[in-house]
Amino acid sequence: MDSLLDALQEGRLIEFPDNNKEHSLRFLAHILEAIPSLPAGTDVAGVIMSKEGSTKTALGKGWACPDARVAFNEDLICVVGWSPTGIDYGAPDGIPVKIIAMYLVPENQRSSYLREVSLLAKAIEIYPGLDRLNEASELNEVRDHLLDLISSTKGTVGPDTRARMIQLQARPSVIEAPSYNFANLIVEPVTIITCAGAKPVVLAHDRELVDLLDSSTDLAEGIATQGKFQNNGWCIVKSRETSFQADRALFDCLAIKETGIVQVGK
Repeated sequence: MDSLLDALQEGRLIEFPDNNKEHSLRFLAHILEAIPSLPAGTDVAGVIMSKEGSTKTALGKGWACPDARVAFNEDLICVVGWSPTGIDYGAPDGIPVKIIAMYLVPENQRSSYLREVSLLAKAIEIYPGLDRLNEASELNEVRDHLLDLISSTKGTVGPDTRARMIQLQARPSVIEAPSYNFANLIVEPVTIITCAGAKPVVLAHDRELVDLLDSSTDLAEGIATQGKFQNNGWCIVKSRETSFQADRALFDCLAIKETGIVQVGK
C-alpha cells in the first residue's frame, strides 16, 4: 500500500470540515486537482461525482475508496480524509464512513491501483485495531492507526516500506486543521465574503495572496459555481459555504500552492 503510505508521509491526511458526503468528496478531489504535476484542467471532482452516481465506493466498516481514472500517465496518488463523526455514505453495512481514501488512477497505474485496493480491503478485514481507529478523536491517532493497518499486511510490505513507516512513527504529531502540512505545497486558510453587486471581501494572513484575490474579477463566480478558483499558481478550494440574507455568502476555503519548502499554513 505504497500510495496510502505516501499520503501519510506527504501530509495528505486531512480532517473534513463537515460530514456531508458530496462536500467531502469534492474537497478531496480539489486537493488532487491542485497537485502541480497534473495536466491543467483535469476535472477530478467531475469524474468522482459522475462515478459515485452509478457505483458504490464504500468498502464497509467505516471506509470508502473512490477513484478517478484519467487518460494520461502519472503516479498513483492517494489523499485521505477523516470524519470524526462519520459520513452518511450509503454503505451496504449501514456504518457511517470515517475514512475516505481517494485515488487518482492514471492509465499506466491501473494494475497498481487494483493491487493496492485489494490489499487495503484485506487489511481492513484483518486489522485488530479497527474499533480503536473508528473511535479516534484526533488526526494524529488516525495516522498512527493507519500505519498499524498498513503493517498488518506485513507479508506484502518490503524493507523500504517498513523503513518509511518507522520514520513516520518517529515524527512529531501532525498539526490539526486548518494548518495542514503538505510536502511541496503551502496551504493557507482563506475566508471569502460575497454580496450581489459588490466586490468580494478576502480575509487571509498572506498579504500577496489577498492582493492577488482582490484583483481577480471572477473569484466569486468560480468559488460559488465550481468550488474552486485558480490564479498565478494558487488553487483556492471551497471547504464550507454559509448563506445569509440579501444574497450574501461566506466561503471557508483553503489556498494551495506548490513550494520548494515544506511549510505549514499560518
